Amino acid sequence: MYFCPMDKLTKEQRKRNMQAVKSSGSKIETALAKALWKKGYRYRKNDKSVFGKPDLCFKKYKIAIFADSEFWHGKDWEIRKHDHKSNQAFWHKKIERNIERDKEVNAELKKQGWKVLRFWGKDIEKNLSDCVAKIESEIKAAATKFVEKIEEEEIGEQKFTIKIISLKED
Repeated sequence: MYFCPMDKLTKEQRKRNMQAVKSSGSKIETALAKALWKKGYRYRKNDKSVFGKPDLCFKKYKIAIFADSEFWHGKDWEIRKHDHKSNQAFWHKKIERNIERDKEVNAELKKQGWKVLRFWGKDIEKNLSDCVAKIESEIKAAATKFVEKIEEEEIGEQKFTIKIISLKED
């Protein structure tokens, strides 16, 4: 959604609309999550323990997924930045900070060994199966890097099943 020169809403209506925008559970995020769930993938949503609180993440494979809306994350920013007709200084500062934060999150997650996938909202809406295929490809690539071993141990009179996940040695 971009502002057009002649906004059809009053300032109060526009303010209410913008306040109603949620930080999680958006249509694009939900569509992607449901498509993955339907294929049998289990993930964490908006996990606060992962830097940047990705929309979806697979902790086992260290894959962080972000579903970014074009407006809030500044797609084609240099071209679209002049679409804002009112309160330009505020919007430029806000969206440019979002773009900068996205770069910081990407860098930090990569430094921690995560694979970061970002999808634009329109790509999810128009090419959902392509987005899911990209995620599946990354999961399969990551899965080949890990070995899963299940062991049973006895401690005292109790038996415990332990699942050990380690990196494959090349």
